[in-house]
Amino acid sequence: MAGSMTSDRSPGAEEGRAGPLIVTEDAELLDDLLRLCAAAGAEPEVHHTVPERKASWEEAPLVLVGDDAAARCRGAARRRGVLLVGRDQDDPDVWRRAVEIGAESVLRLPDAESWLVDRIADAAEGVGRQAVTVGVIGGRGGAGASTLACALGVTAARAGRRTVLIDGDPLGGGLDVLFGGEQEAGRRWPDFAASKGRVAGGALEESLPRLHELRLLSWDRGDAVVVRPEAMRSVLAAARRGGGVVVVDLPRRVDEAVAEALAQLDVGLLVVPAELRAVAAARRVASMVGMVLRDLRVVVRGPYAPGLDDRWIADALRLPLVGELPLEPGLSDARDQGAMPPGARARGPLAGFCTAFWEQALAGDGSVVS
Repeated sequence: MAGSMTSDRSPGAEEGRAGPLIVTEDAELLDDLLRLCAAAGAEPEVHHTVPERKASWEEAPLVLVGDDAAARCRGAARRRGVLLVGRDQDDPDVWRRAVEIGAESVLRLPDAESWLVDRIADAAEGVGRQAVTVGVIGGRGGAGASTLACALGVTAARAGRRTVLIDGDPLGGGLDVLFGGEQEAGRRWPDFAASKGRVAGGALEESLPRLHELRLLSWDRGDAVVVRPEAMRSVLAAARRGGGVVVVDLPRRVDEAVAEALAQLDVGLLVVPAELRAVAAARRVASMVGMVLRDLRVVVRGPYAPGLDDRWIADALRLPLVGELPLEPGLSDARDQGAMPPGARARGPLAGFCTAFWEQALAGDGSVVS
């Protein structure tokens, strides 16, 4: 393969993050690496030897050096993120060459393809702090979990946090309806339901409808589809990699896909109406959820049955109390008309509750605190 091929994108161009640097003159290996970069959603810069422009080597998020190019990369500046890649499974000198160029790993294709796709995608997207991820679950049907999930998303986005709201309940009717956004263009769960491999975080976010300054993954109006556990895991992991806040509205039943979602939560909020039957139902839900999620807290919704208060309910469930979910006059009418999602009234009691939750639940370093 004669000559040199370079990407016309520079670091920071367009969608912001540079792809990896590939150094090889092996046409077959280059084809493989380009294919893996495409699978990871990354656009690489390609050279046959160490680039003359030092920044190309030093600032690339990842450097993939082919076996054939290792000798030509001796003397290049030592840096993290250099991988030596080839196909010969029985090459006795590969580790010596890796040491000579300061490679942190030696990869043999095709065995390492899956791992390498993940590494390329992480490097291209940037590896920073993951999103604080909050799940909302109803203690019984009609508890108000979807209302709280929407309000948490809306208030987080209004405060300037990068926010993704995920509708994890296929039988809930679609959170996009609460936003009046069921006609908005963008991908829905059926587009991801059968996903098995990695989902690129940036591509996921850009593909979703943007409503009230947040990105929403909801359901469409078609026939029910089954979300594979692998799809739930991949989609949530992609959403979390972008940082900020992810809010997940979850059903009360715990199947394999819901268990995958619960495993990625930082905290769960169990919404419990203040009545004895709801408390009894919520105890069963908490028992199932608690097998996967360690940090589960209670939000109590009035009006209260005689003899009950929020502290009694939290004690009965043996869970920490977040507080009482306030009633908001006119919310039902606005929600039914799709005119205003829960939490959209910045001075409303629901927005006030959610704002206080975010202020108290997020530590200064972005972690969730009790």
